[in-house]
Amino acid sequence: MDLSAEHRHPSAGMRRTLGVRDGIAIAASSTAATTSIGIGMGAMAVYAGRQTPGLLLLAFLPILGIALSYSRLNRTEPNCGNGYTWVGRSLSPWLGFLTGWVVLVANVVFMAYTSAITGMVMLQFANKAGWHTLLGIALDPTSTGVSTVLGLVVLVAVTVTAVTGVRSATRFQWVLLAFEYAVLLGFCGWALVSGRQGFSFDWFNPFAIGSFQSLAQGLVLAVFVFWGWDAAFTVNEETRNASDAGRGGLIALFAMLGLLVFAAISFQRVMDAETLVAQGPQALTYLGSELAAEPWASLPLAALMCSAFASLQSSVIPTARGALAMGRDRTLGRAWTRINPRFGSPATATVIIMAMATGVAVLAIGIPKISLMILTAVNSIGLVVAFYYGLTAVACAVRFRGALREGPLEALRSVVIPAVSALALFGLGGFLAYQYATMSDHFEARPDNGWFMLLIPALFVGSGLVAAAVAKWYRRSPYFSTGRGTDADAIALPMDGADPSALPSPLA
Repeated sequence: MDLSAEHRHPSAGMRRTLGVRDGIAIAASSTAATTSIGIGMGAMAVYAGRQTPGLLLLAFLPILGIALSYSRLNRTEPNCGNGYTWVGRSLSPWLGFLTGWVVLVANVVFMAYTSAITGMVMLQFANKAGWHTLLGIALDPTSTGVSTVLGLVVLVAVTVTAVTGVRSATRFQWVLLAFEYAVLLGFCGWALVSGRQGFSFDWFNPFAIGSFQSLAQGLVLAVFVFWGWDAAFTVNEETRNASDAGRGGLIALFAMLGLLVFAAISFQRVMDAETLVAQGPQALTYLGSELAAEPWASLPLAALMCSAFASLQSSVIPTARGALAMGRDRTLGRAWTRINPRFGSPATATVIIMAMATGVAVLAIGIPKISLMILTAVNSIGLVVAFYYGLTAVACAVRFRGALREGPLEALRSVVIPAVSALALFGLGGFLAYQYATMSDHFEARPDNGWFMLLIPALFVGSGLVAAAVAKWYRRSPYFSTGRGTDADAIALPMDGADPSALPSPLA
Protein backbone atom coordinates (compact mmCIF):
# COMPACT_ATOMS: atom_id res chain seq x y z
CA MET A 1 0.00 0.00 0.00
CA ASP A 2 1.33 3.45 -0.85
CA LEU A 3 2.53 5.50 2.09
CA SER A 4 1.23 9.05 2.05
CA ALA A 5 2.89 11.93 3.81
CA GLU A 6 -0.01 12.24 6.25
CA HIS A 7 0.44 8.68 7.52
CA ARG A 8 4.16 8.77 8.17
CA HIS A 9 5.66 8.99 11.64
CA PRO A 10 7.70 12.17 12.04
CA SER A 11 9.48 10.84 15.09
CA ALA A 12 11.26 8.16 13.08
CA GLY A 13 13.81 8.30 10.29
CA MET A 14 15.77 11.44 9.57
CA ARG A 15 14.90 14.52 11.63
CA ARG A 16 11.91 16.45 10.28
CA THR A 17 13.02 20.03 10.82
CA LEU A 18 12.63 21.50 7.33
CA GLY A 19 9.81 23.53 5.81
CA VAL A 20 8.89 24.76 2.36
CA ARG A 21 11.36 27.67 2.65
CA ASP A 22 14.20 25.21 3.16
CA GLY A 23 13.08 23.20 0.13
CA ILE A 24 13.06 26.39 -1.94
CA ALA A 25 16.56 27.28 -0.73
CA ILE A 26 17.96 23.85 -1.61
CA ALA A 27 16.22 23.70 -5.00
CA ALA A 28 17.11 27.30 -5.90
CA SER A 29 20.73 26.79 -4.92
CA SER A 30 20.92 23.53 -6.87
CA THR A 31 19.62 25.20 -10.03
CA ALA A 32 22.33 27.82 -9.38
CA ALA A 33 20.73 30.69 -11.29
CA THR A 34 23.78 32.94 -11.30
CA THR A 35 26.16 30.15 -12.28
CA SER A 36 23.77 28.89 -14.96
CA ILE A 37 23.35 32.40 -16.33
CA GLY A 38 27.01 33.25 -16.10
CA ILE A 39 28.25 30.21 -17.99
CA GLY A 40 25.09 29.10 -19.78
CA MET A 41 24.13 32.16 -21.81
CA GLY A 42 27.27 32.02 -23.92
CA ALA A 43 26.96 28.25 -24.38
CA MET A 44 23.30 28.43 -25.47
CA ALA A 45 24.08 31.34 -27.80
CA VAL A 46 26.43 29.02 -29.72
CA TYR A 47 23.38 27.05 -30.87
CA ALA A 48 20.41 29.40 -30.39
CA GLY A 49 21.94 32.76 -31.27
CA ARG A 50 19.47 35.54 -30.45
CA GLN A 51 16.67 33.02 -29.88
CA THR A 52 17.92 31.99 -26.43
CA PRO A 53 14.86 33.44 -24.59
CA GLY A 54 12.55 31.40 -26.84
CA LEU A 55 14.72 28.32 -26.38
CA LEU A 56 14.36 28.60 -22.60
CA LEU A 57 10.58 28.94 -22.82
CA LEU A 58 10.33 25.90 -25.10
CA ALA A 59 12.57 23.77 -22.85
CA PHE A 60 10.50 24.75 -19.82
CA LEU A 61 7.38 22.95 -21.12
CA PRO A 62 8.64 19.34 -20.76
CA ILE A 63 10.52 20.28 -17.58
CA LEU A 64 7.27 21.55 -16.04
CA GLY A 65 5.63 18.25 -16.99
CA ILE A 66 8.45 16.39 -15.24
CA ALA A 67 8.10 18.60 -12.15
CA LEU A 68 4.37 17.88 -11.97
CA SER A 69 5.18 14.16 -12.23
CA TYR A 70 7.61 14.42 -9.32
CA SER A 71 5.05 16.30 -7.25
CA ARG A 72 2.32 13.73 -8.01
CA LEU A 73 4.55 10.78 -7.11
CA ASN A 74 5.92 12.50 -4.02
CA ARG A 75 2.44 13.01 -2.56
CA THR A 76 1.89 9.26 -2.75
CA GLU A 77 5.35 7.97 -1.84
CA PRO A 78 7.77 10.49 -0.32
CA ASN A 79 11.26 9.01 -0.42
CA CYS A 80 14.69 10.65 -0.59
CA GLY A 81 15.50 8.24 -3.42
CA ASN A 82 12.60 9.73 -5.45
CA GLY A 83 13.16 8.64 -9.09
CA TYR A 84 15.18 5.59 -8.05
CA THR A 85 12.32 4.41 -5.84
CA TRP A 86 9.43 5.41 -8.10
CA VAL A 87 10.89 4.03 -11.35
CA GLY A 88 11.95 0.80 -9.66
CA ARG A 89 8.46 0.19 -8.35
CA SER A 90 6.47 1.27 -11.42
CA LEU A 91 8.68 0.13 -14.30
CA SER A 92 11.62 -2.13 -13.43
CA PRO A 93 14.20 -2.43 -10.63
CA TRP A 94 16.95 -2.30 -13.26
CA LEU A 95 15.63 0.97 -14.67
CA GLY A 96 15.08 2.25 -11.14
CA PHE A 97 18.67 1.49 -10.19
CA LEU A 98 19.92 3.18 -13.38
CA THR A 99 17.86 6.25 -12.50
CA GLY A 100 19.47 6.49 -9.09
CA TRP A 101 22.90 5.69 -10.46
CA VAL A 102 22.96 8.31 -13.23
CA VAL A 103 21.70 10.94 -10.77
CA LEU A 104 24.58 10.05 -8.46
CA VAL A 105 27.20 10.09 -11.20
CA ALA A 106 25.82 13.24 -12.88
CA ASN A 107 25.94 15.10 -9.57
CA VAL A 108 29.51 13.97 -8.97
CA VAL A 109 30.53 15.25 -12.41
CA PHE A 110 28.60 18.47 -11.78
CA MET A 111 30.42 19.00 -8.49
CA ALA A 112 33.75 18.36 -10.19
CA TYR A 113 33.24 20.97 -12.87
CA THR A 114 31.52 23.45 -10.50
CA SER A 115 34.50 23.32 -8.18
CA ALA A 116 36.66 24.26 -11.18
CA ILE A 117 34.29 27.17 -11.92
CA THR A 118 34.62 28.32 -8.31
CA GLY A 119 38.39 28.24 -8.67
CA MET A 120 38.14 30.14 -11.97
CA VAL A 121 36.13 32.92 -10.32
CA MET A 122 38.59 33.16 -7.44
CA LEU A 123 41.44 33.45 -9.94
CA GLN A 124 39.60 36.24 -11.74
CA PHE A 125 39.39 38.08 -8.42
CA ALA A 126 43.10 37.49 -7.89
CA ASN A 127 43.86 38.95 -11.31
CA LYS A 128 41.70 42.00 -10.54
CA ALA A 129 43.74 42.47 -7.36
CA GLY A 130 46.96 42.40 -9.39
CA TRP A 131 48.02 38.83 -8.56
CA HIS A 132 48.96 37.01 -11.74
CA THR A 133 51.54 34.54 -10.41
CA LEU A 134 52.09 32.68 -7.15
CA LEU A 135 55.24 30.68 -6.42
CA GLY A 136 56.02 30.73 -10.13
CA ILE A 137 52.56 29.40 -11.07
CA ALA A 138 50.48 31.52 -13.44
CA LEU A 139 47.09 32.33 -11.91
CA ASP A 140 45.28 31.88 -15.21
CA PRO A 141 41.45 31.69 -14.88
CA THR A 142 41.22 29.89 -18.23
CA SER A 143 43.47 27.04 -17.04
CA THR A 144 41.60 23.90 -16.01
CA GLY A 145 44.47 22.72 -13.80
CA VAL A 146 44.94 25.80 -11.63
CA SER A 147 41.20 26.46 -11.40
CA THR A 148 40.54 22.87 -10.34
CA VAL A 149 43.17 22.78 -7.59
CA LEU A 150 41.82 25.96 -6.03
CA GLY A 151 38.23 24.77 -6.44
CA LEU A 152 38.95 21.49 -4.65
CA VAL A 153 39.94 23.43 -1.55
CA VAL A 154 36.49 25.01 -1.64
CA LEU A 155 34.89 21.59 -2.16
CA VAL A 156 36.43 20.33 1.09
CA ALA A 157 35.00 23.33 2.95
CA VAL A 158 31.57 22.73 1.39
CA THR A 159 31.66 19.08 2.46
CA VAL A 160 32.26 20.10 6.06
CA THR A 161 29.19 22.37 6.04
CA ALA A 162 27.05 19.65 4.43
CA VAL A 163 28.09 17.08 7.05
CA THR A 164 26.88 19.33 9.87
CA GLY A 165 23.30 18.91 8.67
CA VAL A 166 20.75 20.28 6.23
CA ARG A 167 19.29 22.87 8.58
CA SER A 168 22.53 24.77 9.10
CA ALA A 169 23.32 24.45 5.39
CA THR A 170 19.98 25.91 4.29
CA ARG A 171 20.42 28.92 6.59
CA PHE A 172 23.69 29.66 4.82
CA GLN A 173 22.02 29.05 1.45
CA TRP A 174 19.51 31.82 2.11
CA VAL A 175 22.31 34.30 2.80
CA LEU A 176 24.09 33.37 -0.43
CA LEU A 177 20.85 33.41 -2.43
CA ALA A 178 19.83 36.83 -1.14
CA PHE A 179 23.16 38.36 -2.18
CA GLU A 180 23.49 36.71 -5.58
CA TYR A 181 19.87 37.36 -6.59
CA ALA A 182 20.09 41.02 -5.53
CA VAL A 183 23.22 41.50 -7.65
CA LEU A 184 21.85 39.51 -10.58
CA LEU A 185 18.53 41.36 -10.66
CA GLY A 186 20.23 44.73 -10.20
CA PHE A 187 22.72 44.32 -13.04
CA CYS A 188 20.30 42.59 -15.41
CA GLY A 189 17.69 45.26 -14.72
CA TRP A 190 20.21 47.99 -15.51
CA ALA A 191 21.30 46.15 -18.66
CA LEU A 192 17.67 45.88 -19.77
CA VAL A 193 17.07 49.65 -19.64
CA SER A 194 20.51 50.89 -20.68
CA GLY A 195 21.60 48.33 -23.31
CA ARG A 196 22.22 49.61 -26.80
CA GLN A 197 21.31 46.42 -28.70
CA GLY A 198 17.81 46.62 -30.19
CA PHE A 199 15.09 44.43 -28.70
CA SER A 200 13.10 42.08 -30.97
CA PHE A 201 10.11 39.81 -30.30
CA ASP A 202 11.80 37.38 -32.69
CA TRP A 203 14.04 36.46 -29.75
CA PHE A 204 11.08 34.46 -28.39
CA ASN A 205 10.75 32.31 -31.51
CA PRO A 206 12.84 29.14 -30.98
CA PHE A 207 11.90 27.85 -34.42
CA ALA A 208 13.91 30.66 -36.00
CA ILE A 209 17.06 28.77 -34.93
CA GLY A 210 19.01 27.75 -38.02
CA SER A 211 18.66 23.95 -37.92
CA PHE A 212 16.88 21.22 -35.99
CA GLN A 213 20.23 19.91 -34.78
CA SER A 214 21.10 23.30 -33.28
CA LEU A 215 17.64 23.47 -31.71
CA ALA A 216 18.04 20.00 -30.20
CA GLN A 217 21.52 20.77 -28.89
CA GLY A 218 20.30 24.04 -27.43
CA LEU A 219 17.37 22.29 -25.75
CA VAL A 220 19.71 19.80 -24.06
CA LEU A 221 21.74 22.72 -22.71
CA ALA A 222 18.53 24.40 -21.55
CA VAL A 223 17.42 21.20 -19.79
CA PHE A 224 20.75 21.19 -17.99
CA VAL A 225 20.36 24.86 -17.04
CA PHE A 226 16.99 24.11 -15.38
CA TRP A 227 18.36 20.98 -13.69
CA GLY A 228 18.45 21.10 -9.90
CA TRP A 229 14.88 21.94 -8.85
CA ASP A 230 14.36 18.23 -8.02
CA ALA A 231 16.89 18.54 -5.18
CA ALA A 232 13.97 19.62 -2.96
CA PHE A 233 12.51 16.11 -3.26
CA THR A 234 15.61 14.49 -1.78
CA VAL A 235 15.03 16.09 1.63
CA ASN A 236 11.30 15.31 1.83
CA GLU A 237 12.00 12.82 4.62
CA GLU A 238 13.45 15.70 6.63
CA THR A 239 10.53 18.05 6.00
CA ARG A 240 7.63 18.44 8.39
CA ASN A 241 5.26 17.68 5.50
CA ALA A 242 6.33 15.91 2.30
CA SER A 243 4.14 18.25 0.21
CA ASP A 244 6.48 21.08 1.25
CA ALA A 245 9.17 19.47 -0.91
CA GLY A 246 6.90 19.56 -3.96
CA ARG A 247 5.94 23.19 -3.39
CA GLY A 248 9.56 24.17 -2.84
CA GLY A 249 10.68 22.50 -6.07
CA LEU A 250 7.90 24.03 -8.19
CA ILE A 251 8.39 27.53 -6.75
CA ALA A 252 12.13 27.33 -7.42
CA LEU A 253 11.49 26.09 -10.97
CA PHE A 254 9.18 28.98 -11.87
CA ALA A 255 11.56 31.45 -10.25
CA MET A 256 14.37 29.96 -12.32
CA LEU A 257 12.36 30.40 -15.53
CA GLY A 258 11.74 34.06 -14.77
CA LEU A 259 15.38 34.73 -13.92
CA LEU A 260 16.73 32.91 -16.96
CA VAL A 261 14.47 34.63 -19.49
CA PHE A 262 14.99 38.01 -17.84
CA ALA A 263 18.76 37.52 -17.87
CA ALA A 264 18.79 36.27 -21.48
CA ILE A 265 17.01 39.42 -22.66
CA SER A 266 19.27 41.63 -20.53
CA PHE A 267 22.47 40.02 -21.82
CA GLN A 268 21.32 40.46 -25.41
CA ARG A 269 20.54 44.13 -24.77
CA VAL A 270 24.25 44.63 -23.99
CA MET A 271 26.00 42.05 -26.20
CA ASP A 272 25.49 40.90 -29.76
CA ALA A 273 25.52 37.15 -30.45
CA GLU A 274 29.19 37.08 -31.47
CA THR A 275 30.32 38.84 -28.28
CA LEU A 276 28.17 36.59 -26.10
CA VAL A 277 29.65 33.46 -27.67
CA ALA A 278 33.19 34.84 -27.45
CA GLN A 279 32.87 35.65 -23.73
CA GLY A 280 31.64 32.12 -22.96
CA PRO A 281 31.80 31.34 -19.22
CA GLN A 282 32.98 34.89 -18.45
CA ALA A 283 29.89 36.60 -19.95
CA LEU A 284 28.56 37.75 -16.56
CA THR A 285 31.91 39.29 -15.68
CA TYR A 286 31.92 41.09 -19.04
CA LEU A 287 28.40 42.38 -18.37
CA GLY A 288 29.54 43.89 -15.09
CA SER A 289 32.51 45.61 -16.69
CA GLU A 290 30.27 47.08 -19.42
CA LEU A 291 27.76 48.53 -16.97
CA ALA A 292 29.84 49.78 -14.05
CA ALA A 293 33.29 50.84 -12.91
CA GLU A 294 35.27 49.12 -10.19
CA PRO A 295 34.63 48.10 -7.49
CA TRP A 296 30.96 47.76 -8.54
CA ALA A 297 31.92 45.90 -11.71
CA SER A 298 33.19 43.03 -9.54
CA LEU A 299 29.83 42.46 -7.86
CA PRO A 300 28.58 40.05 -10.58
CA LEU A 301 31.81 38.10 -10.18
CA ALA A 302 31.21 37.91 -6.42
CA ALA A 303 27.63 36.77 -7.05
CA LEU A 304 28.93 34.08 -9.41
CA MET A 305 31.33 32.85 -6.73
CA CYS A 306 28.52 32.71 -4.14
CA SER A 307 26.31 30.85 -6.60
CA ALA A 308 29.01 28.30 -7.40
CA PHE A 309 29.70 27.78 -3.70
CA ALA A 310 25.97 27.40 -2.94
CA SER A 311 25.41 24.96 -5.80
CA LEU A 312 28.35 22.85 -4.64
CA GLN A 313 26.89 22.66 -1.16
CA SER A 314 23.36 21.99 -2.35
CA SER A 315 24.61 19.27 -4.74
CA VAL A 316 26.36 17.38 -1.95
CA ILE A 317 23.16 17.29 0.12
CA PRO A 318 20.73 15.59 -2.36
CA THR A 319 23.41 13.31 -3.79
CA ALA A 320 24.25 11.92 -0.36
CA ARG A 321 20.57 11.39 0.42
CA GLY A 322 19.89 9.65 -2.88
CA ALA A 323 22.82 7.33 -2.13
CA LEU A 324 21.39 6.78 1.36
CA ALA A 325 18.13 5.54 -0.20
CA MET A 326 20.07 3.10 -2.37
CA GLY A 327 22.28 2.00 0.51
CA ARG A 328 19.39 1.12 2.78
CA ASP A 329 18.04 -1.10 -0.03
CA ARG A 330 21.47 -2.79 -0.17
CA THR A 331 21.86 -1.76 -3.82
CA LEU A 332 24.89 0.19 -2.57
CA GLY A 333 27.18 -0.69 0.32
CA ARG A 334 26.54 -0.20 4.04
CA ALA A 335 28.83 2.82 4.22
CA TRP A 336 26.23 4.93 2.40
CA THR A 337 23.69 4.41 5.23
CA ARG A 338 25.81 5.61 8.13
CA ILE A 339 24.05 8.50 9.82
CA ASN A 340 26.05 10.91 11.96
CA PRO A 341 24.55 10.67 15.47
CA ARG A 342 25.23 14.33 16.25
CA PHE A 343 24.08 16.03 13.05
CA GLY A 344 21.56 13.48 11.75
CA SER A 345 23.09 13.57 8.24
CA PRO A 346 24.62 10.85 6.01
CA ALA A 347 28.13 12.07 6.78
CA THR A 348 30.05 9.09 5.38
CA ALA A 349 28.19 9.27 2.06
CA THR A 350 28.86 13.00 1.88
CA VAL A 351 32.60 12.48 2.31
CA ILE A 352 32.65 9.62 -0.23
CA ILE A 353 30.89 11.81 -2.81
CA MET A 354 33.38 14.61 -2.21
CA ALA A 355 36.23 12.16 -2.78
CA MET A 356 34.62 10.90 -6.02
CA ALA A 357 34.12 14.46 -7.28
CA THR A 358 37.76 15.18 -6.51
CA GLY A 359 38.84 12.19 -8.60
CA VAL A 360 36.69 13.27 -11.56
CA ALA A 361 38.00 16.83 -11.29
CA VAL A 362 41.59 15.60 -11.39
CA LEU A 363 40.84 13.51 -14.50
CA ALA A 364 39.22 16.55 -16.17
CA ILE A 365 42.50 18.43 -15.93
CA GLY A 366 43.39 16.59 -19.14
CA ILE A 367 41.06 19.04 -20.94
CA PRO A 368 43.30 22.13 -20.88
CA LYS A 369 40.80 24.96 -21.37
CA ILE A 370 38.11 25.33 -18.73
CA SER A 371 35.59 26.52 -21.33
CA LEU A 372 35.98 23.20 -23.19
CA MET A 373 35.73 21.24 -19.95
CA ILE A 374 32.51 23.06 -19.01
CA LEU A 375 30.96 22.45 -22.44
CA THR A 376 31.84 18.74 -22.25
CA ALA A 377 30.32 18.35 -18.78
CA VAL A 378 27.19 20.34 -19.60
CA ASN A 379 26.39 18.36 -22.77
CA SER A 380 27.02 15.01 -21.10
CA ILE A 381 24.98 15.81 -18.01
CA GLY A 382 22.19 17.25 -20.14
CA LEU A 383 21.73 13.93 -21.94
CA VAL A 384 21.59 11.84 -18.77
CA VAL A 385 19.27 14.35 -17.08
CA ALA A 386 16.87 14.00 -20.03
CA PHE A 387 17.14 10.21 -19.60
CA TYR A 388 16.28 10.03 -15.91
CA TYR A 389 13.67 12.79 -16.02
CA GLY A 390 11.95 10.89 -18.82
CA LEU A 391 12.01 7.60 -16.91
CA THR A 392 10.49 9.25 -13.84
CA ALA A 393 7.68 10.79 -15.91
CA VAL A 394 6.94 7.41 -17.50
CA ALA A 395 6.82 5.92 -13.99
CA CYS A 396 4.21 8.54 -13.05
CA ALA A 397 2.08 7.77 -16.11
CA VAL A 398 2.24 4.01 -15.42
CA ARG A 399 1.63 4.34 -11.67
CA PHE A 400 -1.49 6.45 -12.14
CA ARG A 401 -2.80 4.99 -15.39
CA GLY A 402 -6.07 4.28 -13.59
CA ALA A 403 -6.69 8.04 -13.74
CA LEU A 404 -7.68 7.57 -17.38
CA ARG A 405 -11.03 6.36 -15.99
CA GLU A 406 -11.40 9.25 -13.53
CA GLY A 407 -12.17 12.05 -15.95
CA PRO A 408 -10.21 14.18 -18.45
CA LEU A 409 -8.65 16.57 -15.90
CA GLU A 410 -7.17 13.85 -13.70
CA ALA A 411 -6.07 11.86 -16.78
CA LEU A 412 -4.34 14.95 -18.19
CA ARG A 413 -2.54 15.72 -14.93
CA SER A 414 -1.48 12.21 -13.94
CA VAL A 415 -0.96 10.42 -17.26
CA VAL A 416 -1.01 12.54 -20.41
CA ILE A 417 1.30 15.39 -19.35
CA PRO A 418 3.93 13.03 -17.83
CA ALA A 419 3.83 10.75 -20.89
CA VAL A 420 4.16 13.60 -23.41
CA SER A 421 6.99 15.20 -21.40
CA ALA A 422 8.85 11.88 -21.27
CA LEU A 423 8.45 11.32 -25.02
CA ALA A 424 9.76 14.83 -25.73
CA LEU A 425 12.90 14.26 -23.65
CA PHE A 426 13.48 10.73 -24.98
CA GLY A 427 13.11 11.97 -28.54
CA LEU A 428 15.51 14.81 -27.90
CA GLY A 429 18.11 12.55 -26.29
CA GLY A 430 17.76 9.88 -28.99
CA PHE A 431 18.18 12.38 -31.80
CA LEU A 432 21.34 13.86 -30.25
CA ALA A 433 22.77 10.41 -29.53
CA TYR A 434 22.33 9.57 -33.22
CA GLN A 435 23.96 12.85 -34.23
CA TYR A 436 26.93 12.22 -31.93
CA ALA A 437 27.34 8.68 -33.26
CA THR A 438 27.55 9.87 -36.88
CA MET A 439 29.29 13.26 -36.71
CA SER A 440 32.94 12.16 -36.26
CA ASP A 441 35.23 9.68 -38.00
CA HIS A 442 37.80 9.47 -35.18
CA PHE A 443 37.98 9.78 -31.39
CA GLU A 444 39.33 12.88 -29.68
CA ALA A 445 38.73 14.23 -26.15
CA ARG A 446 36.96 17.39 -27.29
CA PRO A 447 33.35 18.63 -26.94
CA ASP A 448 33.03 18.85 -30.73
CA ASN A 449 33.91 15.16 -31.17
CA GLY A 450 30.77 13.04 -31.37
CA TRP A 451 32.34 9.80 -30.16
CA PHE A 452 33.74 11.54 -27.09
CA MET A 453 30.40 13.22 -26.32
CA LEU A 454 28.63 9.88 -26.65
CA LEU A 455 31.25 8.01 -24.62
CA ILE A 456 30.62 9.89 -21.37
CA PRO A 457 26.84 9.21 -21.10
CA ALA A 458 27.52 5.64 -22.24
CA LEU A 459 29.97 5.26 -19.34
CA PHE A 460 27.29 6.57 -16.97
CA VAL A 461 24.82 3.91 -18.10
CA GLY A 462 27.38 1.10 -18.59
CA SER A 463 28.87 1.52 -15.13
CA GLY A 464 25.32 1.57 -13.74
CA LEU A 465 24.53 -1.79 -15.33
CA VAL A 466 27.68 -3.28 -13.76
CA ALA A 467 26.80 -1.81 -10.35
CA ALA A 468 23.23 -3.13 -10.70
CA ALA A 469 24.54 -6.62 -11.45
CA VAL A 470 26.71 -6.48 -8.32
CA ALA A 471 23.72 -5.34 -6.24
CA LYS A 472 21.44 -8.08 -7.58
CA TRP A 473 23.72 -11.12 -7.57
CA TYR A 474 26.44 -10.27 -5.03
CA ARG A 475 24.64 -8.14 -2.45
CA ARG A 476 21.36 -9.97 -3.18
CA SER A 477 19.40 -6.79 -2.66
CA PRO A 478 15.67 -7.39 -2.11
CA TYR A 479 15.05 -4.28 -4.24
CA PHE A 480 15.57 -6.38 -7.38
CA SER A 481 12.86 -8.80 -6.28
CA THR A 482 10.21 -6.31 -5.17
CA GLY A 483 11.16 -3.04 -6.87
CA ARG A 484 10.16 -1.31 -3.65
CA GLY A 485 12.47 1.08 -1.85
CA THR A 486 12.97 0.82 1.90
CA ASP A 487 10.91 3.35 3.83
CA ALA A 488 12.74 6.14 5.62
CA ASP A 489 11.46 4.94 8.98
CA ALA A 490 13.67 1.85 8.65
CA ILE A 491 16.61 3.99 9.77
CA ALA A 492 16.25 5.43 13.24
CA LEU A 493 18.47 8.29 14.37
CA PRO A 494 19.61 8.76 17.93
CA MET A 495 17.85 11.39 20.00
CA ASP A 496 20.03 14.27 21.14
CA GLY A 497 22.25 13.09 23.98
CA ALA A 498 21.79 9.38 23.24
CA ASP A 499 24.71 7.01 23.25
CA PRO A 500 25.35 6.05 19.62
CA SER A 501 27.07 2.81 20.64
CA ALA A 502 23.81 1.56 22.16
CA LEU A 503 21.88 1.89 18.92
CA PRO A 504 21.31 -0.91 16.42
CA SER A 505 22.92 -0.83 13.02
CA PRO A 506 20.59 0.68 10.40
CA LEU A 507 20.80 -2.49 8.32
CA ALA A 508 20.95 -5.02 11.11
